[in-house]
Amino acid sequence: MAGPIQVPKSDRDLNPTAADKVLAPFQRFMRFEAGGGVLLIACALIAMIWVNSGGSASYIELFYTSKVTIGFGEWSLSKPFILWINDLLMAVFFLLVGLEIKREVLVGELRSPRKAALPIAAAIGGMAIPGTIYAIVNMGHASGSGWGVPMATDIAFALGVLALCGSRVPISVRIFLTSLAIVDDLGALLIIAIFYTESIGVKYLGYAGALLALMAILNAMGVRRVLVYLLLGAVVWYFVLKSGVHATIAGVLVAMTIPAKTRVDQRRYSDFVRSMLERFDADSKGDHRAWTTGTQQSAVLAIEDAGHKVETPVRRLEHALIPWVAFLILPVFALANAGVSITGGGDEEATESIWSSRAMWGVVLGLLVGKPVGVFGFAWIAQKLGIGVLPEGASWRHVFGAAWLSGIGFTMALFIANLAFSDAADLDAAKLGVLGASVVAGVIGLCVLITGPKPQSA
Repeated sequence: MAGPIQVPKSDRDLNPTAADKVLAPFQRFMRFEAGGGVLLIACALIAMIWVNSGGSASYIELFYTSKVTIGFGEWSLSKPFILWINDLLMAVFFLLVGLEIKREVLVGELRSPRKAALPIAAAIGGMAIPGTIYAIVNMGHASGSGWGVPMATDIAFALGVLALCGSRVPISVRIFLTSLAIVDDLGALLIIAIFYTESIGVKYLGYAGALLALMAILNAMGVRRVLVYLLLGAVVWYFVLKSGVHATIAGVLVAMTIPAKTRVDQRRYSDFVRSMLERFDADSKGDHRAWTTGTQQSAVLAIEDAGHKVETPVRRLEHALIPWVAFLILPVFALANAGVSITGGGDEEATESIWSSRAMWGVVLGLLVGKPVGVFGFAWIAQKLGIGVLPEGASWRHVFGAAWLSGIGFTMALFIANLAFSDAADLDAAKLGVLGASVVAGVIGLCVLITGPKPQSA
């Protein structure tokens, strides 16, 4: 039998062209784990500079004033650009979140009760303590509605910062932080659905429920074409939007209907691929880089088809969405939502109002005190009670650093702030608190982790 075939990472490994060399830095950045976070930060900074410069009127005109209309007749929707971003594009983000939750529950860390206990306890603490701190700071004030803002963790930013630590942090810490953030996202979704939905249109919600039931039936019947679910999911999104429930919830509901099982037995797949590789090698005519025989092409196509069948639709869709979410949807969301006037538009009274705002300080204290105390404290209690166990190879210093990284609230926190505040001044103050606290939490978390001892090699 022929030896194992070394599959190149890309065409550049075989015969790099001039175009490959030009595009290589961009492709490396796209594969860099923190790349999406870097772009997110850049868009947030652009938004801040834009709003606090002489061009602030154009920012407001683009995102808040001008309307975009899609559809026709009574089926048409006309919304400002920012609402299309927050309602439609973010529904795609929540679809990805739903796929990640489903995968983790079925085959990931959240499948094992023993392993899941620590991140679940940490996530509960990381939601309860920040929300309580915010509620205390804003007790008796209209800004009290924003208690959900400091409860959220931005998984993209947190993992991006963690990636900067390199080999100083065990991979188990990444798994712990990912699991924590996924449970955190699930909590945020429940908060949005229950507490930030003003009214419910039962008729439209019934339509959405009927379509979701149909999608579940299609799943049970073995329909695996992702496009079918996405087309029906778009209609579900419309009905959820019209029902009054926030439209992004549709993304998670649709994710739950996507098939998560493979069509091909793993052993049969392995045996089939080996037989095709043997056929490929047997028909080799020498070291030809440009041409393959018809038999070899047939073997390659058969392996490709088998790989498509053995991969689950959930995983395939998740992989397809990740670059779109990381490098387009979240940066556009940041550009549209991070524009906060630090100077109050030159009005001294407005500036003073922002910096003395209870909403801002509630968010800051929630993220910088509540998050690390809640995450670390509840994880410690769970371990002492024997409910959960520390991640393999990790120390309490690693958990403490991850607890600080969970204080990076950016995307989800800004999203909830838009739902929580009707007063523009409170909204701007809360956004400023989210941005400032997220930066501080990220820096402290990075310092805690990167200054720790390197894990011992096994």
